[in-house]
Amino acid sequence: MSWFYIVLLFALILLSFAGVLVFIRIILGPSLPDRVIAFDLIGTITIGMIALYSLITGVTSYLDAAIILSLILFLGAVAFAYYMRRSHKPKK
Repeated sequence: MSWFYIVLLFALILLSFAGVLVFIRIILGPSLPDRVIAFDLIGTITIGMIALYSLITGVTSYLDAAIILSLILFLGAVAFAYYMRRSHKPKK
């Protein structure tokens, strides 16, 4: 077992722990934007975990799934920003 493999496993464990903390934020989030940002962060953590798993196994096709997931998360963030802008317009 090389140092590189140990570091990758440690990073995977840290990302898993971060995912648990962010999931708690989704449950306890006081407002909708907090929950949406936490959900986006869950997706980002998932992308990191997919990339690490790709490095551990040596299968590069997992990175295609990570790229697709990042595009979907980007579209979700843009859609939420559009929704927030439309719903909070100042009244004249």
